Amino acid sequence: MLLSERPLRLGTRGSPLALAQARMTARALCDTHGWTDDAIEIVTVLTSGDRIQDRALADIGGKALWTKELDRALMEGDIDFAVHSMKDVETIRPAMIRIAAMLPRADTSDRLLGAESFAALPANPVVGTSSPRRGAQVMRLRPDATITLFRGNVATRLAKLAAGEVHATLLAAAGLNRLGQNDVGVTIPIDMMLPAPSQGAVGIEALADNAPVLAALAAISHADTVDCVMAERAVLTGLGGTCHSPIAALARIENGQIYLRAEIISPDGRETVGDTIRLSRDDRAAAQAMGAALLDRASPALRALFEG
Repeated sequence: MLLSERPLRLGTRGSPLALAQARMTARALCDTHGWTDDAIEIVTVLTSGDRIQDRALADIGGKALWTKELDRALMEGDIDFAVHSMKDVETIRPAMIRIAAMLPRADTSDRLLGAESFAALPANPVVGTSSPRRGAQVMRLRPDATITLFRGNVATRLAKLAAGEVHATLLAAAGLNRLGQNDVGVTIPIDMMLPAPSQGAVGIEALADNAPVLAALAAISHADTVDCVMAERAVLTGLGGTCHSPIAALARIENGQIYLRAEIISPDGRETVGDTIRLSRDDRAAAQAMGAALLDRASPALRALFEG
């Protein structure tokens, strides 16, 4: 049964990956509720993160650059719900917006493009990434590397790589797969490169007081993904991390519990503070305490990345 006489408006960024994730969400809703394809209208919203491509996110406003325009559209009633890559969603969200659902999580690993392995890169390689986490992890593996800012959508980054601007770059396997590029790059083992918190997860947000839309979205939400991603986000809360901060975390369900790994890394890759814990599926406090404990064990220089 439809919620209104007009189509529900699904807000999304306009990148090919964002649109692919929006179509996945629309398909899941239509299939679950028996709606026709015209029950959902995809509305593209230009975000600051899409407009500004020549600077690191941390220097121009952080993750809010991916969400603030969609938040505004949601709060002003221009859209009914919004779809995000969960790793792009700030840890603290406006009170009137709720993370209503998450789709089943995809591959959480990263892929290396431009070389068969980190060992196969030439001496003093130039590696392009806009992620402080990936940059730090590359430096840990290849201390002779130079990290250079690499922004833009997947096609833009692949074009820069093909043009020889860098020796290699890294991209999320989930994004490549959703774009039909399953055979691009070499998968990096999770033990070598722990992913960003929430990597591979697609989240859907709606207004906290929009009960009919929240109920419709709840029907497509994947409980294992929600519990794991929220545990990873709780680690971020405990760290107080920003886009400047190299943070990795991954949770998975094992025997009805969450097995959670997390680490913080110095930008030069020389210091890593990590831990693993097991916790109940709803114990966000323990995950948050884990983040705080990592900071307690960090050097003053590493801890300083998480302050202010």
